[in-house]
Amino acid sequence: MNPQECLFCKIIRNEIPSKKVYEDSDVVAFLDINPASRGHTLVVPKKHSQDIFEIDDITLGKTISVVKKIAKTLKEKFGAEGVNIIQNNGHAAGQIVAHFHVHVIPRYKEDGIIFHFPRIQSSSQQLDEIQKLFKEEKKHDDFEFRF
Repeated sequence: MNPQECLFCKIIRNEIPSKKVYEDSDVVAFLDINPASRGHTLVVPKKHSQDIFEIDDITLGKTISVVKKIAKTLKEKFGAEGVNIIQNNGHAAGQIVAHFHVHVIPRYKEDGIIFHFPRIQSSSQQLDEIQKLFKEEKKHDDFEFRF
């Protein structure tokens, strides 16, 4: 996606209004306009990357550091009893805006939100086959899989 057309890039450039709760030279955090719960915040790197596959490690680290600060604030100041940290990649995974971002969703005992991952049954043999694929990879982008 062209950063000139990207919704989050427009928010970063202040072309679209938002309710920012944090901003530094690399990352911005703002309230989700359709929140799952009170305080639901999006943490977005200013450098445009479509998803986890494009974002560089330094920008990812800076973004996750802000995610932790936002989560801690939601827990301490909003009384959240838990926090969901959600990051989707690709349409099939639920990514709507093609700009890497992290949802920080405060959770409360009685909020009525039920969040589940779909579960499938896997035999030990199926898990062995999946593990084998990782073992065959060995090294990817200067990252070595170790077992």
